[in-house]
Parts: sequence; structure tokens; C-alpha cells
Amino acid sequence: MKPEPNHPSPDLTVESAAADWLVRHDRGLTPRQQDEFLQWLAASPAHRESFDRHRRLWGDFNALAQWRPEHSSVPNPDLLARPRRARVLRWWAPVAFAAAAGIALAIWWSPVQRLPSAEMLSLAAVSYRQETLSDGSVLDLNRGAHVVVQFSRSERRVLLAEGEAQFTVAKNPTRPFIVRAGGVDVRAVGTVFNVKLAGPNLDVLVTEGTVRVSQSAPPQSPGGEATAPVGAPPEVLAMVSAGERTLVGLAEVMAPSVVVPVSKQEVTHLLDWQPRLLDFNSEPLADVVAVFNRRSSARLVIGDEALRTLPIVASIRSDNVDGFVRLLEATMGVRAERRSDGEIVLRRGQ
Repeated sequence: MKPEPNHPSPDLTVESAAADWLVRHDRGLTPRQQDEFLQWLAASPAHRESFDRHRRLWGDFNALAQWRPEHSSVPNPDLLARPRRARVLRWWAPVAFAAAAGIALAIWWSPVQRLPSAEMLSLAAVSYRQETLSDGSVLDLNRGAHVVVQFSRSERRVLLAEGEAQFTVAKNPTRPFIVRAGGVDVRAVGTVFNVKLAGPNLDVLVTEGTVRVSQSAPPQSPGGEATAPVGAPPEVLAMVSAGERTLVGLAEVMAPSVVVPVSKQEVTHLLDWQPRLLDFNSEPLADVVAVFNRRSSARLVIGDEALRTLPIVASIRSDNVDGFVRLLEATMGVRAERRSDGEIVLRRGQ
């Protein structure tokens, strides 16, 4: 049997840049960004190949996202089918399959799972979810967040495409952990920090350790003159330590950011989207329902006005809406009507 030819390993810098440009394209490019993108494409055939590969892979993810567990026990084979024309498998085929499989599993796995070790994984959060990566780092994804994980032997890189996520980084001084969002890198070795893409700004909050927020210098100025030599170190925008926060404006020209201290109360408020234990001591059902509705994609509706003042005494996790409803049914004489649109209507028992 003729051995397959050896293909070079991927350049992770190029791969990361291609993924970043794909996200920017999805949001829409400014005229200047369009010029920079075309210059990046023209700089090397590897750039064009990587961008085209990421675009096809992104299309596979979109198709795979249409599958749901209630449709069948496994995804439609057509979603992962090989092309009809026989081709020699390249180095990126196993990576693409692992990434597509990661998306499929992320749709229906329980909230906490250990992901397989892979060079690339794409994870989207329909509601809050927690994922443990192959290195032991933990990702808490807020509803609507989308991340692409790219690990290599020398570094751990995550692209935050949209939304908000908290990163609890497993310590490894030889493999820095870098989160890229909106063209900005947030770099850590072992720490806990939260990153949020909010319109034209990037919000970075650190609860443990220290992170470095930086931006790679653009290859050219608006006039076409080089602003930094090739391979120049990134421009440091801020150093953020535990109990501090910075807001980075994602304008075309970035300036050093202001780092401000954050109180424990402010940290709790900023991370209020994460599940926590809720303690209710004779609080009206209407107030309890409002708390759950702020934190969950499921929506509770009080169908009988008489239930609004029903006193609730319970300790329950904020993401355990079903458990709370079962408690009402078992101990409070409440009847729950579950609707197809995700609403749960609470009524007095018959």
C-alpha cells in the first residue's frame, strides 16, 4: 500500500487569524477592515486556504446546529457525510470531524462534561452551560455565547466569537491561555477572569490572578505606511489583577484602557448570570418567579393571581427551574402547565 504523503502541521497563528476574520465578516467589516482583510488574504496562499477552510467548517456547524435530540438518537448522517468525490485526507480532516462532533455533543450533553482533547472545538450555548476542557480549564458560557477552542502544545487559545464567558484556567506556565475577542487578546497562565463582548466594547473582569490585555499592531496605517515591523510584540492595553475591571473600546485605533477596582458586590452583580444557590425565606411566589426568569431561558408565568403572594421557603440552584416547579407541585398544591413555547404556567391545583 502506498503511504499517504506527509502534510505540514497547521500554522496556529494563521488558523487563529482566519477564525478571527471569519467572525468579523459575520458581523460586517468597516471599509478599513475590508482593506486589511484583503491585504491579509493577498499576503500568502496559506491565508486564503485557511480562511476558506474555516468558512466551510462554519457552514458545516450551521447545518449541524439544525439537529436536535428529539429528531433522532444521532445526527443525520448527511450532516457529516464525506463528499462524493474521493479525495486524499489532509491533516485538517480529523480536526474538522472533531470540531463537528464537539458541536453535536454540546447541543445535548448535560451542563458539565469533560471535552475530548482536540486542536479545535466550537461550542455554542443556547442557555447557560459549563464545559471542562482537556487541560482541566473550565468555561462558564452565558446564554448566547459562542467560542472556538484551539489548543496546541505551546499555547491554549480560545476565540470568543460572541457573548460572555468566564474562564477558570488550569495553571501551566509553559502553555499560556489566551482569549481573543474583537481583535484583542486576554492572556493568562492560571487565573479566573470574565470576558464579555458588548457592542463596541470588550469588558474584562478578573476575580483571581492577573491577565494582560493586548492588541497586535495593524500591518498598515490608513495612508498605507507600515506602523510596526513584522513580528513586532503586541501593544499592551492594560494589566488587570484580581478585583479589577477594564472596558476596552473596540475602535479602529485602540488606546490604553483604564483599569478600575471592583467591589465584591459589583462582582456578584456582574456575574449574576452564573448559577448559584438561591435561599428563599417566606418570599412571595411572584418575587421568586421574577428571580428565576432573570436567570433562565425557561419562563415561569403565574396563572392565578391568588398564587402571587404564596410564601416560598426553599434553597435551590438558580438553574434548576424544573426542580423548583416539582417542589411547588409536590408541596404547595400548585399545578404546572408546560407549553410548547417553553413557558410554564403555574395555577392552583384542582
